[in-house]
Amino acid sequence: MNERMTPVNTALIVANLVVYGLQFLLGRSIENLFALQPIGDFYMHAPFRIWQLVTYGFLHSPYTIAHIFFNLFALYMFGGEIERLFGSRRYAIYYFLCVIGAALMHLLVVHVAELPPAPMVGASGGVFGLLLAFGMAWPRRKLMLLFPPIPMPAWLFVTLYGALELYLGITQTAQGVAHFAHLGGMATGFVLIRYWRQRARRG
Repeated sequence: MNERMTPVNTALIVANLVVYGLQFLLGRSIENLFALQPIGDFYMHAPFRIWQLVTYGFLHSPYTIAHIFFNLFALYMFGGEIERLFGSRRYAIYYFLCVIGAALMHLLVVHVAELPPAPMVGASGGVFGLLLAFGMAWPRRKLMLLFPPIPMPAWLFVTLYGALELYLGITQTAQGVAHFAHLGGMATGFVLIRYWRQRARRG
């Protein structure tokens, strides 16, 4: 059996694929209801609902296969090992809290910075939480970049990726990408891991 195919992580991948198929069948209606909508009267034709803090993480852009491919590839590559490390229950808690933390960070930044309102979709918040967990658990494990193909230790990969997301978010270089949501997923993961480690020491 493929060691990466752990139960919760496999369920997440399958759920993302099923929802992606539903997006093509149901069109805009599923996105209006389940994508993360901005908060405020200016966007009331598709209003914010509390469940969107989670459900947006199972939707992806229907206009490009790359969005769902890279998210699910990262889930496949990193999720299984982290699930075995955390255990299935704690892994599920970790993933979903990172998704929620990413959503809250995105909504906060959009509100404070008065950015153009737009719905958000994608599993990236949870994925960036997984990258952070991988870098903290195995900091010296070598990871290979796709572009360019340069190997580097996991701690450096995660640090540089986080710094790049911060730069792109501040400068708004890559429009249409929720960079601060990515950072929110990483920040949530960091807080959770530190909390669990401290509680383990006390126990």
